[in-house]
Amino acid sequence: MEQRFTFDQIARVYRVARPDYPQALVEDVLSYADLKPDDRILEVGCGTGQATKSFAKRGFRILATDPGPEMLRGAQETLASFGNVEFLETTFEAFPAGQEAFRLIIAAQSWHWVSPEVRFAKAAKALSPDGALAVFGHVPVGFPAPLLQAFKEIYLRHIGKWGLPPEAWYLPGGPFKRWFDEPGLFGPVQHKSYPWIWQHTTSSYIDLLHTRSDHRMMKAEKREAMLGEIARTIDDHGGTLDVNYETHLYMARRLSHD
Repeated sequence: MEQRFTFDQIARVYRVARPDYPQALVEDVLSYADLKPDDRILEVGCGTGQATKSFAKRGFRILATDPGPEMLRGAQETLASFGNVEFLETTFEAFPAGQEAFRLIIAAQSWHWVSPEVRFAKAAKALSPDGALAVFGHVPVGFPAPLLQAFKEIYLRHIGKWGLPPEAWYLPGGPFKRWFDEPGLFGPVQHKSYPWIWQHTTSSYIDLLHTRSDHRMMKAEKREAMLGEIARTIDDHGGTLDVNYETHLYMARRLSHD
């Protein structure tokens, strides 16, 4: 869980390197939550505001939380023109749930960082009756074949392993549905997937890799050597690459506590 604090070290890169979220996802979440104009949204782990911005555009009041002061500073800059967003520096574990009831809680690429014993119990406490919890994240699912093989060889050579990225937890075969079901605090989970293509340059892809949690935990010298080789490989293949992505959404309503 402490890996989440490493993002604060690269908040400026994170702000420009991480993508926004599909508008269809935002529409589906708001429709599912059936928000009224006065309802308030709690965001867990807002980062530099990529998801926050999409929901703030709809006019709803948002309390955006994050444990990283630099990440929050980036979010404040991203959302400087919005008067309907407040910010709070805190982990979800330390968040004072119960002081206010929220109609919707959202967590974009952050829910897996919250302690398992806290996640759903605190979310249920923070939500109003029939309030909704929506967690979602991006997953890379396809690379151009020549680059895929080259990347595999690079990772094996530098760190001795190659496999699914951390974001793969959000795939349907991952743990999210089970996590929702286990505490018995939420109703049936709805899952939706949104495919899209991310067109990268060499620099934008390397910036993205700098923000991945598994890369942040590497020793800097080893990480930079590996990313330098990846950059040269992309340049050798024309300096661009298209990556197939899926954004996966999981939603459920809080059950009555009576």
